[in-house]
Amino acid sequence: MKYLFCLLVAGTSLIQVAQAQSFKLGVKVGGNMNKIQGQSFNDGFKFAYHAGAFAEINFNKKWGIQPELLWNQMGGVPSDFQSVYGTATNVNISSLFNRDNVFKLDYLSIPILLRYTTVGGLFTFNVGPQFGVVLQQDKTLLQNGQDAFTGGDFSMVTGLQLNLLMLRIYGRYNIGLKNINNIDQRDKWTSQQLQVGLGIKL
Repeated sequence: MKYLFCLLVAGTSLIQVAQAQSFKLGVKVGGNMNKIQGQSFNDGFKFAYHAGAFAEINFNKKWGIQPELLWNQMGGVPSDFQSVYGTATNVNISSLFNRDNVFKLDYLSIPILLRYTTVGGLFTFNVGPQFGVVLQQDKTLLQNGQDAFTGGDFSMVTGLQLNLLMLRIYGRYNIGLKNINNIDQRDKWTSQQLQVGLGIKL
């Protein structure tokens, strides 16, 4: 069933590209301010990175879509983690954090955003869903990407982009809508992310 869904998405995307007035590709890189909402984590944000590629598919001078494929770091700082999960016999607590005691995961993120560009083309507003999955070292990028539509994270994205010739300067806010706690149901974890970055249209 998931393969039929993927084929449907791919077919729809090809039709949209064929009907578009313009199609451009680009690359991007930037920083994240991450926060995991939950009893086990501090309320502050933690810095990380993202990088990847994007497409600008414009149907007219104002409207279009912007699919992206990103390597995206997500993490947070534990606070009450030990008291909540200290008695968990099936979880190696120390393995969840790096040497700086920060919970950090690498995600394959797939935003599919609606584009609205203002008159003159200087600003573009983006809004839409984002699918994400934790990148596992024993899987290929394609295998991880397939998991993004089954067991991954799901969030909503909104942002503003400044267009200066080939440059794209953007800021975004991503809010997670799914519980990403895969240990048990003692504590609900949801993600929040602020992104700032620079893109180049090729």
